[in-house]
Amino acid sequence: MAKIVIIGAGIVGCSLADELTERGYNDVVVIEKGKLWNPGGSTSHAPGVVFQTNGSRTMAQFAQQTVEKLYNLQYNGERCFLKVGSLELATTPERLGELHRRAGFALSVGIDAHVISPDEAMKLHPLLNREKLLGALYVPDDGIARAKLADQVMGERAISRGAKFISECEVIAIDQSEGRVTGVQTSLGFFPADIVVSCAGIWGPKIAAMVGMSKPIQPLAHQLCYTAPMQELSSYKTEAELPVLRHQASDLYFKQRGQSLAVGWYGHRPLPVRAEDILPNELAEIMPSQMAFTPEDWKGAMEHSIEVIPALAKCEIVESMNGLFSFTVDNFPLMGEWSGLKGFWVAEAVWITHGCGVARAMAEWIVNGHPTLAVHECDVNRFETHQLGLQHIEERGAQNYVEVYDLLHPLQPMESPRPLRTTGYYHRQQELGGFFLEASGYERPHWYEANKNLLSRYNSPPRDEWSSKFWSPIIGAEARAVRDGVGLFDITTLKRIEVVGKGALEFLERMTTGNLRKKPGSITYCLMLNERAGIMSDITVMRRGERDFFIGVNSNTDINFLKQMAPDTVHVGDITAGTVGLGLFGPRSRELAQSLTRDDISNDSLGYFKLKNTYLGHVPVMLCRLSYVGELGYEIYTTADFALKLWDTLWNAGKKFGLIAAGRGAFNSMRLEKGYRSYGMDMNSEHNPHEAGLAFAVRKGDAFRGAEALRAVNPNTLSKRLVCLVLENPQHVVLGKEPVVFEGKVVGYVTSSYFGHTVGKQIAYAWVLEAVSKQGTALFIRYFDRDYPATVGQDPQFDPQMTRLKS
Repeated sequence: MAKIVIIGAGIVGCSLADELTERGYNDVVVIEKGKLWNPGGSTSHAPGVVFQTNGSRTMAQFAQQTVEKLYNLQYNGERCFLKVGSLELATTPERLGELHRRAGFALSVGIDAHVISPDEAMKLHPLLNREKLLGALYVPDDGIARAKLADQVMGERAISRGAKFISECEVIAIDQSEGRVTGVQTSLGFFPADIVVSCAGIWGPKIAAMVGMSKPIQPLAHQLCYTAPMQELSSYKTEAELPVLRHQASDLYFKQRGQSLAVGWYGHRPLPVRAEDILPNELAEIMPSQMAFTPEDWKGAMEHSIEVIPALAKCEIVESMNGLFSFTVDNFPLMGEWSGLKGFWVAEAVWITHGCGVARAMAEWIVNGHPTLAVHECDVNRFETHQLGLQHIEERGAQNYVEVYDLLHPLQPMESPRPLRTTGYYHRQQELGGFFLEASGYERPHWYEANKNLLSRYNSPPRDEWSSKFWSPIIGAEARAVRDGVGLFDITTLKRIEVVGKGALEFLERMTTGNLRKKPGSITYCLMLNERAGIMSDITVMRRGERDFFIGVNSNTDINFLKQMAPDTVHVGDITAGTVGLGLFGPRSRELAQSLTRDDISNDSLGYFKLKNTYLGHVPVMLCRLSYVGELGYEIYTTADFALKLWDTLWNAGKKFGLIAAGRGAFNSMRLEKGYRSYGMDMNSEHNPHEAGLAFAVRKGDAFRGAEALRAVNPNTLSKRLVCLVLENPQHVVLGKEPVVFEGKVVGYVTSSYFGHTVGKQIAYAWVLEAVSKQGTALFIRYFDRDYPATVGQDPQFDPQMTRLKS
């Protein structure tokens, strides 16, 4: 059994010790610099308000698990979670609309939530200002976590199973040998370990530095005040009975504490603090995470508070603090084993709301090899190199603080720092009026204003105000023009690796589901599964030579996983930054490409899912006969130094073929018409290939990871499936994550959606219960407060016989 050292006894550390020991991993030592069970980190001062609703399914599920666990924990007969419910307030039409959208998020994941009237809100919380309210989102199972009590209950339970908690013990160093942790040096001596889990929260960057890791965590101070007892609350005799409140439009939240109220304020300037500058316990006036209050930053907090709770006008503030919390560059926690050191795990930037859910996933990961829930959004190895720089960490952390309650569109990109990464095509794309969004730090065009003239030939149905953001009817015109002629797409942002060396084929066969025993020049679509047959990724493997493979992957987590699993004779290298890609798609793509090369690229010579090294004009390229938009076409790759020349070569030659540049919007529309899945959106590790409609990508046999578990799956007795929904009204636009409803009950959720400009239908892919997955089944998609009729349709909607692709 592995020796495990956990650094930090906050909500995550205590819960992780509890979860590990419950699974029989009892050789656990928890090291805490402060005192038990009030160690002085974020857990010790946090108000404990829990709002489960989240745009991320995984984060919402973490919150559900946290509520479930804490509610069932008792300390001296008192529950560790007060299920008083929550109200998110709307005082403007825009915020009311957002509450309906958030209700959809909640319902799609199984959280009881509904938008209620101002009068109903007043009954639940009489202190509210009825005149200001337009409505509220009510979640009955939200409430207040009594985190310090829960820590003690979980910690003592872990101790009863054999774990040890060492308090007032400072970590000095983490020892390692031959790329693996061996133990932890502390002020009280050495603790040997096979696994070290850093649950250090705001001190996370300090622990990371001990192993040479850059950890994208930014501690920021957040203001929290408590009022003196209020006459209006004098009848309440318990800790809390009123729902917790959020007034996001004014960056405020509130909770009852007996006969007083807590007021939390995100409306002040960001107050970043370096982990190294956080005072130790012995020097902190109250606790390390509780800093001196800055009155100048409180300006405006009470004025906005009084608008929704008038009784606060005559209240006195008796406690105030600047409390430290962790923010990351993308608002997700850090979880998993760091690729830079075997045995060094991280579970940080986790708020109390998600603490027990994160701990459960971490325990499953350590014990079983992978969590039950999909955690790709949270994987500690997900970051691009630029995201690990100190300036970027501080700037993005501060901006995420500013935006914590902002009304953000799902396509809304960060505004700064931009541009960060650009391809060699960037200036040409600017000349064409590219409208850029951001992907992995790259500037990626969503459409081109130069194609505005196409609107006279191709029109798109109108959209509502929300779905019209970061959209243009030009997108539809581009998609139609590509289907009719030929288009040029920038595909550089997709990750690319090479796997080379002795045993490369055998290694990839173990890691993937595809049949790779084909001649060099072949392309194979594959899945990577975990041991439970959950889909870890989908990848495209291009065999350049006997021991040489060029692979399109989804993320850095794919790359790090393959590096970790590769034998010494196999090299896995990230070649994304040194290469570029263009998609040349459309029925005239072969004519255009053939005009630039002397090699034969006819269908007989370069068939579907084949590749050829050739020249387009003067540019050496790898010409790959595949297309993610469901059209005849090619993915074209070359080295980054040839980027501009490749673009210009294709652009100049393409004039007589009607070539246009097309953006990511058209790309998304076309790939959904063809039913192509997008990993992380349409499927993840919670789904197996049969459920996702990807069993065709699995070869026969059991020599790949997850094969045994997949063999045990009966494709005729599935509980859920990914299906194609077609909305009845083409003007009914949905964007993803909306609940799917059948006979008044939620039976699934939308993953991806776009208007199919070729088929003339609004398409939405969705996970639904098997019982309602049959083609022709009538369903509804709940978009804000409206139910849009939809029907389970043919998958795919466009070219199901693959004639366009294989022509």
